[in-house]
Amino acid sequence: MNRAVVIAGPTASGKSAAAIDFALRFGGEIINADSRQVYSGMRIGTAAPDVEQLARVPHHLFGFLHPSENYSLALYQRQARTALDECWKRGVLPIVVGGTGQYIWGLLEAWTVPPVEANGPLRQQLRARAEAEGVVALHETLAQVDPLAASRIDPANVRRVIRALEVFELTGKRISEWQEKRDPGFEFRVFGLDVPLTELDARIDRRVDLMVADGLVEEVRSLLKAGVRRDANAMDSIGYREILVFLDGELDLSEAVGAIKQSTRQLARGQKKWFRAGDPRITWVRDSAELLDAAKVFIGGP
Repeated sequence: MNRAVVIAGPTASGKSAAAIDFALRFGGEIINADSRQVYSGMRIGTAAPDVEQLARVPHHLFGFLHPSENYSLALYQRQARTALDECWKRGVLPIVVGGTGQYIWGLLEAWTVPPVEANGPLRQQLRARAEAEGVVALHETLAQVDPLAASRIDPANVRRVIRALEVFELTGKRISEWQEKRDPGFEFRVFGLDVPLTELDARIDRRVDLMVADGLVEEVRSLLKAGVRRDANAMDSIGYREILVFLDGELDLSEAVGAIKQSTRQLARGQKKWFRAGDPRITWVRDSAELLDAAKVFIGGP
């Protein structure tokens, strides 16, 4: 049976570097599982692989979508499965890498995507409620109707909270029920990078500082100059929304950087809910060296 390896974990845990080491050792190719790294022109703020990394190992589903376009789990499932099939046909090992738990488990467990189109008036109503009552209040509403989904979704991720409520309102069925597990038709092993929170926070702070030094502000300006709307979903990504506020003069740069760091820490904690320490589906490792050793049992080789 066809096999795939998954390298998961929170942002700044070292997944990209570990995936390249893994691919070079076992002859694999990397498939993205980060919902923001699919966008073009957003390399810095999404910490997507750079030109040198892309040249070392073949990568799939990185930087192919214009930031004005929307993306979804359904699209990801189809495109990731195509990338998997292409790898298997060529006899190479696919390595799925990312921190978007919805994409990873949706792919590995073949979730059924709710047949619900975006409902503009309902979304506007829920968004207005979040602004009036606060995002926590909206998340508490979700917890009442779908506790499992609420446990997986960070209250600050208003877009996903609204989507879960939208699905329940329009179908009468919880979004977590749509996400029932099925056999994906291939073998897989999930490896998680286990980084203590204190160290992870320090890594996040360093990475955000490097993003700004590398030109994050200029990257946001370039997107606006290219005609990407401020209200595009891609521009609501962490880093981009804070820099937009800075460009509007509502924050100075140091305040914006602090807000990015805080939002990224919150994101990391939300991702940890998707990849829990006691999850029997995940083999936890501390670094790339442990990952390579642990993978031998599944992959084989020296």
